[in-house]
Amino acid sequence: QASAAERDTQRSASMSARHLFAPVVRRGAAAVRTASATRRFASNVSASADIEHLYAGGLLTGFRKAYCGPLPPSYTVDEALTKLPPTKVTSLSNGMRVATEKTPGESVCVGVFIKSGSRYETAESNGSAHFLEHMFFKGSKNKSQGQLELEIENMGCRLNAYTSREQTVYYANVLKEDTNKAVDVLAEMLLNSTFDPAAIEREKNTILQEMEVVERVEEEVVFDNLHYTAYQTSPLGRTILGPEENIKNMTRDHIVNYIQANYVAPRMVVVAAGNVDHDAFTAQVAKAFAATPEQPSGPSVIDEQAPAWFTGSDIRVRDDDMGLAHVATAFEALEYDHPDSFATMVMQAMLGSFDASMPSAIHSSSQMTSVLAGYNSREYPLVQSAMAFNTQYSDTGLLGVYYVTETDKVMEAQWAVMKEFQNLCHNADDHLVEIAKTQLKATMVNQLDSGLSQVCEDIGRQMLNYGRRMSLAETFARIDAVDAPTIRRVAMELCNDKCIAVSAKGGLSSLPDYNWLRRHTWSLRY
Repeated sequence: QASAAERDTQRSASMSARHLFAPVVRRGAAAVRTASATRRFASNVSASADIEHLYAGGLLTGFRKAYCGPLPPSYTVDEALTKLPPTKVTSLSNGMRVATEKTPGESVCVGVFIKSGSRYETAESNGSAHFLEHMFFKGSKNKSQGQLELEIENMGCRLNAYTSREQTVYYANVLKEDTNKAVDVLAEMLLNSTFDPAAIEREKNTILQEMEVVERVEEEVVFDNLHYTAYQTSPLGRTILGPEENIKNMTRDHIVNYIQANYVAPRMVVVAAGNVDHDAFTAQVAKAFAATPEQPSGPSVIDEQAPAWFTGSDIRVRDDDMGLAHVATAFEALEYDHPDSFATMVMQAMLGSFDASMPSAIHSSSQMTSVLAGYNSREYPLVQSAMAFNTQYSDTGLLGVYYVTETDKVMEAQWAVMKEFQNLCHNADDHLVEIAKTQLKATMVNQLDSGLSQVCEDIGRQMLNYGRRMSLAETFARIDAVDAPTIRRVAMELCNDKCIAVSAKGGLSSLPDYNWLRRHTWSLRY
């Protein structure tokens, strides 16, 4: 607990204020971080002596009192939250971290979380991280592909993996008695894969087919384009799959170079959730992953992470034959360890979501959702579906709304979206904020209750992002510290008269031009 608090205190100095210059903003680089963070985010409200025991007791470790909203003196932590199983963490001598959460049951989810993804690639190697994910299942020095598949099948193991822009994850769900075997299989794949050139050539066709499938999913295309236009000069704007040319030209050297640069012990966290003993699991991980290199090497090493440059812009793929328009509008938001990151989570909940199968959405507390659902002059839904998103990265983020609608309703739908961001800036009140906070808590708890894979995912993600796993008590306290003035302040800083990124595809004849969209990021108030 003490070490986590110390790390949190040390990190607070680097969490500087966001200077949202338009139209191009560089965010996240240490060179532009200043001491103004203290002035901007510190409040005059100090922690009451009546709630000091919450911090002293370790429940709210790392909860920066200077940055939080006014927790009332009567604030108490739900006793049930204090009885949840703790997350135990051990750092191995090579820098790898091991985290476990023990819960009763007969199964365990084991995951390896790596700080690697498309952001850590060069333009020439873009696609390597995802390609590598496929190749780990193709055989190792000690076991052929068939032997690995048979061993996995005999355990009844559900083995899967995914690659994102900043993380790569491999996980396995097994019976508790097969936990050590699962660790050995994951270690064998990650440390001893052979990457046979013939297998690489075969896998190219598989990935190209996967690319064709992804390109037919309009939501995937819109969000890839959104990143492309928002981060035009940053690796964050590249796709995870990579361009077709890179896939066709992928070689064993590209893959090995990427592993040497990114698959090192200090960037890896091994997690287990379920009926598992922490000490025994740690010993098994230390043995199985003993050969993991501690330092990056090879020509693909990136000495310094390229900063994220946000560019206000739009990208439109017009196809009137589609009949529908898919539109995403986003402001640059905050990184995941920013003091106000929980405020943006509450803002996402306030924006809401809607689907045609949810007729009750017309009574939503979100004005945008109710208007889009049918509470408008047409008395008819303006969209088929809509969802708010809050995508957070290590030094930036995207907060916005994505919707699907008919061509002739785009203008009205877009007006409702832009107006709701202004409502966050000027009209957010305590009643709406409390509703959103409750919805956010319910979403978090429901996800964690849905299975061990979600618990494992939550532990691994937080270990990579924060360097520790927040307790649910602390998470709820951070949410409770967000109030209406905080929402209005953060919304004003992020959304009021700020440049936006827009990605759209389909029938876009009635989508307003960028100047119209930009003008609707502010309003005259007398």
